[in-house]
Amino acid sequence: MAVLVDAETRLLVQGIGTEGTNHLRRSVAYGTNVVAAIHPRRGGEDVDGIPIFTTAEQAVSATGANVGIIFVPAPGAADAILEEAAAGIPLIVCITEGIPVLDMVKV
Repeated sequence: MAVLVDAETRLLVQGIGTEGTNHLRRSVAYGTNVVAAIHPRRGGEDVDGIPIFTTAEQAVSATGANVGIIFVPAPGAADAILEEAAAGIPLIVCITEGIPVLDMVKV
C-alpha cells in the first residue's frame, strides 16, 4: 500500500472503541503517523498522547489529517465516511462489516 500511504500520511482514526483503539496502537507501533482520533463523546481527551476530537472537521483543521480509517458500528459507518469526505480527507478506509446496502448507495 506504499502507493496510497507514505511518509506524508497523517492518519485519523474514527471510532475509538476496542477495535479502533487496538488498531490505533498497532499503527503507532508500526510507525504510522497517527495524528488524531474521533469519538463523539470523548472530544478533548487523548489516547496514548493522540488527541481525540468530536468531529472529523475539527480533527482535520487541528492536525492536517489526510487519511482516515473508520472503526464505527455498521449503523453509523456511512455517516462516518461522509463526514470524513466532507472534511476533505482524500483517502478513507472503512473496516466496518455489515453496513446496510442502501447506506452505501448513499455514500
